[in-house]
Amino acid sequence: MLTVLAPLIVFGLVIFVHELGHFIAAKLTGVYAPRFSIGFGPALLSKRIGETEYRLAAIPLGGYVRMASREDEATAFLEGGSEASATTEPVEEGTAAARTTSAPVVEYEDPNAMKPFGPREVPENRWFESKSLAARLFIMLSGVTMNVVLAFVLCVGILVYYGKPKPSAAVDQVMAGKPAAAAGLQPGDSLLSIAGTPIRRWEDFQKTVEGSIGVPLSLTLLRDGKPVMVSVTPAGEEVIDTLTGKPVKVGKIGLLAKSLRDPIPFGEALGGGWTMIGEMGGLVFHTLRNLHPSQLGGPIAIAQASVQVAKSGWVSLLLLIATISVNLAIVNLLPIPVLDGGQIVINVLETIKGKPFSLRTRENILRGGLLVIAAIFVLVMFNDISRNIEPIGRFFARLFGRGA
Repeated sequence: MLTVLAPLIVFGLVIFVHELGHFIAAKLTGVYAPRFSIGFGPALLSKRIGETEYRLAAIPLGGYVRMASREDEATAFLEGGSEASATTEPVEEGTAAARTTSAPVVEYEDPNAMKPFGPREVPENRWFESKSLAARLFIMLSGVTMNVVLAFVLCVGILVYYGKPKPSAAVDQVMAGKPAAAAGLQPGDSLLSIAGTPIRRWEDFQKTVEGSIGVPLSLTLLRDGKPVMVSVTPAGEEVIDTLTGKPVKVGKIGLLAKSLRDPIPFGEALGGGWTMIGEMGGLVFHTLRNLHPSQLGGPIAIAQASVQVAKSGWVSLLLLIATISVNLAIVNLLPIPVLDGGQIVINVLETIKGKPFSLRTRENILRGGLLVIAAIFVLVMFNDISRNIEPIGRFFARLFGRGA
């Protein structure tokens, strides 16, 4: 059941927490937020509570919080509908505008509510643009902040309950096509010695493998209560040095060790949680600096990784959620107009300029950003479909030192 629900849990939780951050910040600053949506486009489910409609939309590739804004039309095409009437002046009877307009009469569901649910105009002091730059930045940064908070809470909880995995000398997984598989190692084998030296700690075994690229190593292992000897030759693989952040080449044979549960005290877990987030963030920055288009993955890749990780249990799935949450926080700060980072840049530039950009300029900026996102989406979907997904477990193996 967990493997079936894993993609929904990963997507849903990370997106919900991000948008919840924007929503709470909007409420705290007094901005009218008529819609909280998970997904884009037409609503599948919706319910209005108070002045906000909560909806689950048809395209589950993100979410948004709709806020009262004088720039409503510039963003309506992104969010599946316009609430322009929420911020525009009504047309008076008998005016030239009224005589040349054939708009139908709107029947509102609530005669006492503000638009779009009722006839009342939204006060200007509840528009997003009416707030100070500091308040607007607070709203825009709250989404990524909540993603970091989610990752931190998950990491701390895992460390308190499970502990940082302590690798043992027992084999948990053998990766297909790697030297360990070619040598005949199997899950459940217990490693006894390497190159004639008894294996007392996993770290010693790992160090020997990493320093022996292309050098045959004799392994003695215990299988079904009987000693077995095999020879394995580590292959060179590039990994990120956790101290320097630079790529280094080390020997790997393609196996993961079984981990022993070793819970740690809450105070120590707080520091360990920040350390894990720092390692996750560092990997994201390194990936962005050295990213090749063919390496990008999208919803299918995340869903497949979710299913793969869920097979290892809740701990691995929660670690994946924390990792993706950190990824989302960092990527959302990129200066692309439809992302939080792009909106921050636009608002700062408008403040420096002393007046907002014209409606046409804003529409062009947002449409340009949408084209960038659309191009990235097409690319990642192509990559997802045309390649096999590398198991995300390798990342966790590097993070916790279980890989060899």
